[in-house]
Amino acid sequence: MSVDDIIVTGNDLVALRRFITDTRNEFSIKDLGSLSYFLGLEVSHTDTGLFVSQAKYALDILERANLIEAKSVSTPLLTGESLVSTGSSFKNPTLYRSLVGALQYLTITRPDLSYVVSSVSQFLQSPTEDHFLAVKRILRYVKGTLHFGLLFTKHHDSSILGYSNADWARCVETRRSAYGYSIFLGGNLVYWSAKKQSTVARSSCESEYRVMANAVAELVWVINLLRELGALPPTRSVLLCDNKSAIFLSQNPVAHKRAKHIDLDYHFVRELVSSGRISTKFVPSHLQLADIFTRSLPRPAFEFLRSKLCVCLHPTQRLTGGNRDNTN
Repeated sequence: MSVDDIIVTGNDLVALRRFITDTRNEFSIKDLGSLSYFLGLEVSHTDTGLFVSQAKYALDILERANLIEAKSVSTPLLTGESLVSTGSSFKNPTLYRSLVGALQYLTITRPDLSYVVSSVSQFLQSPTEDHFLAVKRILRYVKGTLHFGLLFTKHHDSSILGYSNADWARCVETRRSAYGYSIFLGGNLVYWSAKKQSTVARSSCESEYRVMANAVAELVWVINLLRELGALPPTRSVLLCDNKSAIFLSQNPVAHKRAKHIDLDYHFVRELVSSGRISTKFVPSHLQLADIFTRSLPRPAFEFLRSKLCVCLHPTQRLTGGNRDNTN
C-alpha cells in the first residue's frame, strides 16, 4: 500500500519533530511544512484559526460544465422546490453523474450544499432534464460563492453542541422525510449530514425522534473520540431540536407507551439522556441550524443559517472586497 499524503498534527512540537524525523529515517518522505493544500482542500492560516475551502476544485467543476461565464444565483435551489422522478430523460446521464459526484466531494467544505446535492444524488440512475437544470442552478450558486469555505476559530468554550431537524414527508413521491443534523465543537462545525429517511414516518414527532437518534449516535462517536484524545469537554453534550413532542419523549419515561413503533430509537436516546451523557433541549425553529439540511429556504433564512454554520467568504477576499456573494 502506498500513501501519497499525510497530515501530522498535535500540541507537542518536540514530539511532532521527533515523529517526522523517525518517519523520514524509515521512509522516503518530503516535509512540505505548514498545511496549505491536501487532497483538493485549500487551507489558509488566519489570525484566529484556519480557513478551509475548495475554490480551485469548484472552478474545475464549473469549467467541466461550461458554466464559467454563467450568471450566478443567490440560493442553490428555488424556495419550496422538490424534485420528482418524472419528466424528459436527460440525454447525457454520464455528465450528470460526473457533476453530481464532483459536487458531493465539494460538500466537504460546503455544508450549505448538502441538502441540494443529496436531492440531485437520488436521481443518478435516470436523471431528467429538470434534474440537470437543478444541477446547473447549484453550479451557478457555486460560481457566486466560489471563495466560500469553512472557518475554524479558537474558542474558550469547548462544549459539544448538536442540532437535529426533519421535514416530515418532504418527498412528494415516497412521503419519506428529509432530515439533517450538525455537530459543533467549541463553536466550530465538525460534522453534518443531510439525507432522506429510509422509512415513512407516521408523524412529525416520529421523524424528528428518528433523526435525534441518528444525531445522538454521532454525538457519542465524537465524545468517545475526544475522550481517547484526552480532550473531552467537562460540560455535558447538548442536542437541540425544535419539536417539543420529540424532546418530551427523550426526557420522560412515561411516554414510552406512546412510542412503541419507534421503540429501538426511544430506548437508545432515552438511555443516554437518563445516564447524563446527553442533554436534549428545545430550540426555536428560526434558530434551528439543521433546517438548512432539510429543505430549500428563502434567501434571508438561507444566508443566516449558512453564516451560523461558519461558511463564509475567505478572510482576504472580505478585506479586498473580491468575489462577494452579491448574486440575484
